[in-house]
Amino acid sequence: MELIRITHENLETEHICCAIASNKDCQVLSKKAWLKESLGEGLVFLKCNVRGKCFIEYIPSEYAWTPIEADGYIYINCLWVSGQFKGHGYSNLLLEECIKDSKEKGKKGLVILSSQKKMGFLSDPKFMRYKGFETVDTAAPYFELLYLPFDKGVEKPRFKAFVKDPRHSDMPEGFTIYYTNQCPFTAKYVPILEELAKKRNAPFQAVHIQTREQAQNALVPFTTFSLFYNGEFITHEIQSEKKFERILIEKGFN
Repeated sequence: MELIRITHENLETEHICCAIASNKDCQVLSKKAWLKESLGEGLVFLKCNVRGKCFIEYIPSEYAWTPIEADGYIYINCLWVSGQFKGHGYSNLLLEECIKDSKEKGKKGLVILSSQKKMGFLSDPKFMRYKGFETVDTAAPYFELLYLPFDKGVEKPRFKAFVKDPRHSDMPEGFTIYYTNQCPFTAKYVPILEELAKKRNAPFQAVHIQTREQAQNALVPFTTFSLFYNGEFITHEIQSEKKFERILIEKGFN
C-alpha cells in the first residue's frame, strides 16, 4: 500500500479524513485549516492512498494539543483504520512508519491517549498493548496515557495534575463543551448541540480552544471534545443529535 504524507503543497487536493467527500464541507475546511497551522510545528499526517479512514496523525509532544508533560516524545493524535480497510495490516504499517520516523528524529518514544476499555475517538487499548505500549498515567474517569519508550530509563510522560479530577466547581452551571478543530466532526456538531440546548432552555457554553497554549492548559485530557454538566465530566465522544437529546432529557430538559 502506498503511503501519502500531507504537506502544505498537497493539502488542498488530498482527501484527508473520515470519508467526508467535499472539500467545501465545513468539517473539511476546519480540519484543513487546523492542519495547515500544525504542519509548521512538525505534525505528520500520513495516510494510505485511499479515500477513507486509513491514516495516522502525530506531532512532537511539545506541540501536542493536550495537557501532558512528555518532552522528547512523539504524541499520536489519531490512528484510525476502519471499514473496508480493516484486517489488511494497515494499522501496523502506519504505526511502524511512525516508530521509524520518530527514532530517526531521536525521540524518546511514543505517547497516545487511550481508555480502560475500547471507546470511540480514543486509541484501542488492546491493539496498543499488543504493540508494546504500557499505561504510564491515568486521569478520571477512564482516560489512560499509554507510552512506548524506545530505551530503558527514559523519563516517563504524564498528565498535568489539573486534569486528574473530572469535576470542576469553577465551571458555570449547565452544559459546557470544550472543543478544537483537530477533529472535523466538531465543526458540524457543536453548533447543532448548542441549538438543541437552546430549544430546551438548557444553559450551554461552548469553549472553542483555538491555540496550542490553550489546549495544553485545558481542564480536560481530550481537548478535541469534552462535555460537562454543572462542572462534572460526562463524555469525550462527539455527540449526535439523538445522543445529546437523550442527555438533555436525563438532566430534566424535556
